[in-house]
Amino acid sequence: MSPLQLSLLIFGIMLLLMVLRMPIAGAMFLAGTTGFILQTGVQPFLNFLNNLAFARLANYDLSVIPLFILMGHFATQGGISKALFQFAAAVMGRFKGGLAMGAVLACGAFGAICGSSVATAATITGVALPEMKRHGYSGRLATGTLAAGGTLGILIPPSVPLVIYAILAEQNIAKLFAAAMMPGLIAMVGYMIAIAIYVRLVPGHAPEHEERESLTWESLKGILPIACIFFIVFGGIYAGFFTPTEGAAVGAASTFLAALLKQELSWKKFLHCFHATAMSSGMIFMIFMGADVMNAALARTQVPAQLAEMVVAMNFAPLMVVAGILLLYVVLGAVMDELSMLLLTIPIFFPIIMKLDFGMTPEYTAIWFGIMVLMTVGFGMLAPPVGLNVYVVNGMAKDVPLSESYRGIMPFLISDTLRTLLLLFFPGISLFLIKYLA
Repeated sequence: MSPLQLSLLIFGIMLLLMVLRMPIAGAMFLAGTTGFILQTGVQPFLNFLNNLAFARLANYDLSVIPLFILMGHFATQGGISKALFQFAAAVMGRFKGGLAMGAVLACGAFGAICGSSVATAATITGVALPEMKRHGYSGRLATGTLAAGGTLGILIPPSVPLVIYAILAEQNIAKLFAAAMMPGLIAMVGYMIAIAIYVRLVPGHAPEHEERESLTWESLKGILPIACIFFIVFGGIYAGFFTPTEGAAVGAASTFLAALLKQELSWKKFLHCFHATAMSSGMIFMIFMGADVMNAALARTQVPAQLAEMVVAMNFAPLMVVAGILLLYVVLGAVMDELSMLLLTIPIFFPIIMKLDFGMTPEYTAIWFGIMVLMTVGFGMLAPPVGLNVYVVNGMAKDVPLSESYRGIMPFLISDTLRTLLLLFFPGISLFLIKYLA
């Protein structure tokens, strides 16, 4: 069997197992095991497994993942989201479609202490959806806005997918977070512009005149904990007081204190935070190990290295190669979650990108590519036929057909496409803030 045939067999087994509804970690592990044993035999594979778990999980940088997840759960269970939405709605209430814009603003702010797209979408939906319905927003616009707004949870740092990319590509987490700031803000503003255009071009989905919530000291006081946590965590990281991992620990502790001060974090919710964090972290680490086995099997075929050499030899324009990879991510997003995509594909695509000349230093190239991948991963959270955020939000809006929710996210997908093209052709937007880091 040729290396190419063996690689196709490995991918074929993985896809077949996924179709049979096996968890993605198990599908990658079994597919990789088959490919590994076919090349080396059973004993070398067992020797490889002997150190696999320790070699992966002993990585100190990985501890940032459960800490940021715990930080997000404390924020979710601590009642921080309600005050945040009330403030955002008061700020944006003067505009037509202002409540929807306020929901996007709330998603962006909540994402700054959460790091999860699905958690951001679900949390803000629980607060904002009843209010949007009460004010006369259509189910299409309300669910579309909240699903799209949820993607800001991974576009605006901290971002779990970005941490995983940093580990896989061996890049500085703090610099990647800095690079994601500007694209995340552009995404948030782009969504607000999309809402403003949509409610004017397609009447009937937002009220003509909304009840304006007044901006009071109480509503302003409600967002102070989030602002303080954000500046403590990221200010401390960029000022050099602590590393990103230490910053995640400080952020989790600060969010816990903020939740206690809100007096909404019961003992039951406190335990739920740790249980949910353990479940999510366990899932991520299992995917890590499954991807490690599969990538080790693929590496032994030499196909990824040969693919990199072939792409370079074909003399394609570097931007065309990146565009092709991003389109492939959109396709993969229909069948895989974002973490699985990153763990499976970055070891294959990253060497290809690093062999191309983009007129930047290798570090800047790696960081810019990471941001482009992050943008496309966010796109996959919305795009049909899967669109995990759409399913989550639609599941909370029982009276809205799924087809209406998918129609509602179309203006935001247009915004995502325009933003991705902007960042593709103008890498300096992503790299702007990095120049100010030591």
